[in-house]
Order: sequence, then structure tokens, then C-alpha cells
Amino acid sequence: MPTRKGSIRLFQLFGITVYLHWAWFLAVAYFVHEAKGYSSLLWSVAECFSLFLIVLIHEFGHQLACRSVGGKTHDIVLWVLGGVAYVSPPQRPGATLWSIAAGPLVNVMLFPLFGILLVLGKSAGWEDANPNAYNFVFMLFSINIVLLVFNMLPIYPLDGGQILRSLLWFVFGRARSLMIASIIGFIGVAALTGLAVLQQNLMLGGICVLIVMNCWGGLMQARAMARIANAPRHDGFVCPACKLAPPRGAFWGCGKCRTAFDTFETRGVCPNCGTQFAVASCPECGSLRPMSEWMASSNVPPKL
Repeated sequence: MPTRKGSIRLFQLFGITVYLHWAWFLAVAYFVHEAKGYSSLLWSVAECFSLFLIVLIHEFGHQLACRSVGGKTHDIVLWVLGGVAYVSPPQRPGATLWSIAAGPLVNVMLFPLFGILLVLGKSAGWEDANPNAYNFVFMLFSINIVLLVFNMLPIYPLDGGQILRSLLWFVFGRARSLMIASIIGFIGVAALTGLAVLQQNLMLGGICVLIVMNCWGGLMQARAMARIANAPRHDGFVCPACKLAPPRGAFWGCGKCRTAFDTFETRGVCPNCGTQFAVASCPECGSLRPMSEWMASSNVPPKL
């Protein structure tokens, strides 16, 4: 997935920084070349930039929704395959569901806006008097629908696949829901790959590669979550955030020598290089807290 490395910082809004990855320029060249029905190249460029503006608003929907449920918001990166919103919602199914669903809801809200513009343009006779403007509004209307429908496919990690995973979380738990969603994602991407081959669509093929990589990563993450969930627990420590006792086992890693170890067994000291860690991350909720707070919370019974 794209990161700030190799990206240009554009601006910051609501405390969220937007970056432009170098691969974005490849997408611009592709979409401008594919844009049809205009008498001037400027309209093709305007259509391309409007596409990414819709994508950007969609990503801000994810970010602001995540913040509203107490999650952490990070960056937005625009790149060749659209945009990525880096968010860290609380590890609860409801919070995750809202953080993901808010993106497609933005496209739902844009639907009547573009629809009204299209109706007004048609009634004003733009089809004959100003065909470039009418085609531009029609393409914005169509692009928004395509983005909404494609994103809502139940294929992980598309929004639809992540929404499916959040709904399954209520029933099957965090690890198993991710595993089921990843397996369904593999099945779905097989159909998309066949469509990409039939249409010889390079862009869709690239998206399929990205989906396969994320499904595999989700499967590995689900297996790691299952190991954590089934591991025995430390009795003398409790996470200050989620009130769960940390698992016993080498679930933490040394940032210096990359050794995996049990930070609560060694009191925050790497057994290989001796590096002292004053903080510990919770494998359950992801919060990073000082070791002293874990010990201070040890008199709180763990939440089942």
C-alpha cells in the first residue's frame, strides 16, 4: 500500500494530512487518455481531477467517522488506484463498521447532487448547446455510481468486504471474522481477475493484485489473532485501555535486533540485546501504554 515515502505533501485539513504518491501521475495519464466525448483536452483533465476529488472526499468520510468513535486518524494518500485512508478505529465491531461504512455513505450523499445537476443540464439544453459541460456532469454522475458499486462488493479489503467482516465480527469474533472475509475475498477476486483478462483491463488487473495481497495479509493476521486469543494470560498485568490481561508468549518484538519475546515475562527487556522498553502495546486493542500503567491496573479484573 502507498505511504508517505515517495509522496508529495499537499495540505492538511481537520488535522489530517493529504499526500500525493508519485504513481498518481500514471493514473492521470491513463484517465486523461481514456476520457472520451470532449472536444478539448482540458475537459478530460477536469474529469480526471474530479474523479480524485470524489475519492478524496470518500477517504475523508472514513477519517472523520473513525475520529467520531474515538479512533486515531493518520494520513490520506492518493495514488494510482485511488486513495487510501490510514485509520485506527477502536477494536470493536461497531466502531470499525461505522469507520468503514462512512466512506460509501459519502458517495450516497453525492448521488442526488450529481443527479440534480444532470437533470438541470438536460432541461437547460446542454446536450446541444454545451455538449462538453453536459458530458462532464454525466461522467461525474457515472463515476460516483461506479465507485460506490465497486467499493461495496463484498471482497476484502474493499469497503464492502470490510463491512462484511465487521458484521461477521459481532457473531464470530475478531479473528474468525477476518479469516472468513479474507477467504471470501479470494473467491471474489478470482471472478474479478477473469473479468480483467476478458476486458484486457490493466487498471482492474492491478486492483486484483492488490486485493490478493491484502487477502493474504488478512489471512495471516487472522491466524496471529487466533493464536493471541487462545494463548494463556499473565495474571499480574491488565491493559489500561481494554482491561484485558496480556497473553503469554513471544508476541512482542525488539525494534533493535528484531527478536520476538514476551515483554511481560522479561519486564520490558529484550533477552537478546538487552534493550529496555518502557512501554508495551496491547495485542488486543493496539494501545501503547507505559509498563507502569499495566502494573497499576493489575488490580482491575480482566474483561471477558
